[in-house]
Amino acid sequence: SPPLPRLFPGRLSAFPLFLLALLLGFASLLWLQLSCSGEGPVPGGQDRGAPRQPCPPLAPLQPAQDEPSWGPHRLALLVPFRERFEELLAFVPYMHGFLSKKKIRHRIFILNQVDHFRFNRASLINVGFLESGNNTDYIAMHDVDLLPLNEHLDYSFPEAGPFHVASPELHPLYHYKTYVGGILLLTKQHYELCNGMSNRFWGWGREDDEFYRRIKGAGLQVRRPSGITTGYETFQHLHDPAWRKRDQKRIAAQKQEQFKVDREGGLNNVRYRIESRTDLSVAGAPCTVLNILLDCDTNETPWCTFG
Repeated sequence: SPPLPRLFPGRLSAFPLFLLALLLGFASLLWLQLSCSGEGPVPGGQDRGAPRQPCPPLAPLQPAQDEPSWGPHRLALLVPFRERFEELLAFVPYMHGFLSKKKIRHRIFILNQVDHFRFNRASLINVGFLESGNNTDYIAMHDVDLLPLNEHLDYSFPEAGPFHVASPELHPLYHYKTYVGGILLLTKQHYELCNGMSNRFWGWGREDDEFYRRIKGAGLQVRRPSGITTGYETFQHLHDPAWRKRDQKRIAAQKQEQFKVDREGGLNNVRYRIESRTDLSVAGAPCTVLNILLDCDTNETPWCTFG
């Protein structure tokens, strides 16, 4: 007998055929994702060390809100990232809507560290700055787990100097007066004047404190929000310390080095390779994901690994 009746005995209805079409469609999409993401065999026997081609979007992307009438300046939102996908799914659409409502021309860059070294937030921001393109003229160094709730917070061009949005009197966790982490805006000119951030900070913490000293050394004054009355309820902090363990270990000389000012390194010597660059949409909100391979001189900073 013919092969088809063997697979589907009896009369064929529309419902089994519909299920079969869905299964075939899903299998095709799965094959496409595996073949272009590097999880499956590399086409043509290409070297696995070469950058992989990003997968094409499965649906047309909605255009970014980038109305020229909103003003001449364009923000590069730089988001250091590693394995915080739940926060990312909330962050991208929220921040795209928040900035669009405020008529801030913007582009969101997810700086995804994909190497095997310890997390280096400062180096990722340096890479994001260098890769953000000439069509943006100021940056926001923005944590992925911090969402602004007060619509009066200012994300506009910080012409007068670095503007610390997540100021100590508003941040839900960090309240010391020299704190400049969480969300910090700078013009690209001012960031270059500081030579970016130090690349010596592997693991969690201290890179912001060193950057505060760089800001002061460059003759810049940190400004902060005024007239915000929501206090510690100004931001939503998505970080759950019960299951988001931070890498706070200090190894050997790192204990002393973390308190020093790096007077040589920064934008001028960050070592990295872009493995892939992908434009995608999260719940209709556009962003660009940079998969970044950082490099480490283990003679200079042996604490970049746990080995």
